[in-house]
Amino acid sequence: MADKKTSWFTHFAKLTASQAGRPRTFAIATLVVVIWAAVGPIFNFSDTWQLVINTSTTIITFLMVFLIQNTQNRDSEALQIKLDEIIRSLEGANNVVLNLEELEEEELDSIRERYLALAREARKVRDSKDGDD
Repeated sequence: MADKKTSWFTHFAKLTASQAGRPRTFAIATLVVVIWAAVGPIFNFSDTWQLVINTSTTIITFLMVFLIQNTQNRDSEALQIKLDEIIRSLEGANNVVLNLEELEEEELDSIRERYLALAREARKVRDSKDGDD
């Protein structure tokens, strides 16, 4: 597969998501809050002083949700493709389960019930063999 240049948004989302969870980022955020709290008396704990932190954190949180969701969606899609490839490559695998994430809820429930029944049957067989020992 040829290397393809990633879009600026994909690159930005990956970088931001990876940096957001680092201890250094947490330390910087904590420092910002400590500085904000320390300057509270200078501004007499005014409404404007409170509005600065409230607005800042709201905007950052709002934007981070989209960036992290983008990264999560891409990771989930890649994982699904990898699982589909493993299923496809296994001899005797049930290829019906490829791409299940595209099915409707009722279809997923029906397939899940079949696998639950298979699991119950396998446990019965195992338990009967354990009882024979």
